[in-house]
Order: sequence, then structure tokens, then C-alpha cells
Amino acid sequence: MLPSSLKQLYDSLSKKLESADADVAAQEARIILHNRTGLDWSDIIAYPDKEISADQLRLIRQDLNERLNGKPISRIYGVGSFWGLDFKVTPETLDPRADTETIIERAIELYKDNPPDTILDMGTGTGCILMALLKEFPDANGVALDISQKALAVAKENAKNLGLESKIKFIEGSWDTNFENKFDLVVSNPPYISNQDIENLPAEVKNHDPILALDGGKDGLTPYKEIFSRLKNIMVQGKYGLFEIGYNQKDDVMRLAETYGFSERCVHVDIAGQPRVVEISCGDK
Repeated sequence: MLPSSLKQLYDSLSKKLESADADVAAQEARIILHNRTGLDWSDIIAYPDKEISADQLRLIRQDLNERLNGKPISRIYGVGSFWGLDFKVTPETLDPRADTETIIERAIELYKDNPPDTILDMGTGTGCILMALLKEFPDANGVALDISQKALAVAKENAKNLGLESKIKFIEGSWDTNFENKFDLVVSNPPYISNQDIENLPAEVKNHDPILALDGGKDGLTPYKEIFSRLKNIMVQGKYGLFEIGYNQKDDVMRLAETYGFSERCVHVDIAGQPRVVEISCGDK
């Protein structure tokens, strides 16, 4: 049974959610409460004894059970948070994750003195990477590429909600799509899971994220090979590409970057200290 008073309910939810994700249990408890009651942290502090209705408790209990059974909080409510922005999430899109924000952090460092005019996001999904970058670089324009028409429809809706619709061109296509112009910054969170390892993924990933956004081929490297093989033709000389990688792919992706002739290459770690983003460039800075 869940308690009906607000502060006790929050504490109970936080404790129960620790088994799903201890690092964000308190945050997820607040999200559930807000979605089902409209109350936020300030209300919990100000009105700890406020009684929650039976109907609201029923919905909260339902949401809690779904979360404990492995459904991500963003899938329960159809909204994920990335870089402080809210993005619509559907079965056709990857769930935005904090680890991917490493791309945004590094892009800001690289372009703080000379912001990019054009940004390409390959495999855009919800559009979270590109749209976060466009918020940071308000004079830039972007291209969102995805092979999934349904994912692009979600990205377009997110762009409209964030007031970025006029700054983005949406293209349905694969890694070998031809573009009219070259880009100052190319980013991607491509599928990088070996198709032989997908069954071993956590339930909240393999049961809720689209396989199209996970399957990186037999060795998990197929998208990098395809992107790197033509990157020099779509990236302005001396500019940068930033690509998310799996925790154990640093050496393999760095070797690929060397194979395809990128003289400048390095790896950046995420907040947990895991290798997360490969940065590559070529030519004069």
C-alpha cells in the first residue's frame, strides 16, 4: 500500500524506485507525482500532509508498477528530458539519455569562440542532440537525417514545440545520403550494439528502444564505417565530428578513424568516466 499524504508518498516512491534506478529514484518519484497530481517539489515541502485522492493513488500505483517492471519513465509519459529540454518520445525513437549530453558539452568547448553555421545530425531520432545544439548556437541552422519516417515526424513535432522548426531541414535517408553543402559540425548517436548482443541488453532498453536505433551490425561498427568513409565529403575542412560510442568501443572506433584518414582524433568520457564520444577532424584548423 502507498501512503496518501504527500511527503510520505514521495518518500515511499523514492525508496521503491531505488530498485529500478537508484541514481535517479528521487527525481523519478517527483516526475510521477507531478504527472499524476500536478504537484512539484515546492508543494512537497510546503504541504507535506496534503492528502492525495484515491484516483490519483491508483494511477501512481499503476505507473510505479510499470517502472519497476522495466519501463523507462519517459516511455510511461511519452516525454524525455535532455539538456534541460523536453522531447516527445515514441516507440520509434531512442530514449534521450544524459550520457549523450557529452556531445553537447564538447561542442560548446570546441565552438565557443567561433560558433558553427551549419550542423548535421545523422540518425536524429527525437532530434534531441541537434535541437540542444541549436539552442546553444542560436545563429546556426541544422539538418536532421533519419531513415525512419516515423522518427522524423516525432523530431518535427519536437522542433515545433521548441520553436526551432524554421531552423531545421528534415531529410529521410540513410548514412550515404547526399547533401547540397558541407557542415561545420557533424554529430551522431548511431546504432552501436552488436546484433548478437541485443538480447543481453537491460529489459528497459531492448523492450522499449527501437531495434533500428540499436542494431550496429555484427560487430556494432557498421554505422561508423559507413559514416567515416564519406565524412570528409560532408564536413568542412578543419571542423569537427562528434560521435557517441559504446563503453567498450573506444579502440575500435579510433582505429576506424585512423583508417579513414582523420589526423585529429580523441575520446571524451561521460559523467560516469566511461568513454562516450569520439571527436575527429582533418585538415587545417
